[in-house]
Amino acid sequence: MRSEGLLLVISGPAGAGKGTVVGELVKDENIRLSISATTRAPRGQEQNGVEYHFLSREEFEKMIEENGFYEYAQYVGNYYGSPKKPVEKWRSEGKDVILEIEVQGCKKVKSIEPGCISIFIKPPSLEVLEKRLRGRGTETEEVIAKRMARAKEELLLAEDYDYVVVNDALEDCVADVRRIIEENRSV
Repeated sequence: MRSEGLLLVISGPAGAGKGTVVGELVKDENIRLSISATTRAPRGQEQNGVEYHFLSREEFEKMIEENGFYEYAQYVGNYYGSPKKPVEKWRSEGKDVILEIEVQGCKKVKSIEPGCISIFIKPPSLEVLEKRLRGRGTETEEVIAKRMARAKEELLLAEDYDYVVVNDALEDCVADVRRIIEENRSV
């Protein structure tokens, strides 16, 4: 049994259910979810350290200079990134840590941490994915079309992951991911 916790990268297209799967996984007291940092302002009831670590542009850029992120990117004028310090602390305590990030971020993390375990959550089909996106009732037709186009691109990158898990039935998907974690804990 290893003493250091695993670093897990979980990705997948919008609507694949990765957030729901991660929500189930972190109910385990030995699994933590890395909270991303951003320079965007909090929205609504968002709290610092809960949904995001809200940083000033200067704070974020200082962390970049100090190599303080596994990965980061700019999106619509704001930075987003995965801070290293909390992840390293939890892993040293034997906790497994999940980075729920985009496919581009996964490549960056794998280049820094080649031993990380990457898991791609895939919908059973594009038809099911579109149905899930429509079922949310929160997106316009234009946004759904963009998400579907992006999903097609992301699905092509699934083969770059260590594991691909189809989220057809949530319970089965969560069980499959738990099995992957257990197998890798004992390596």
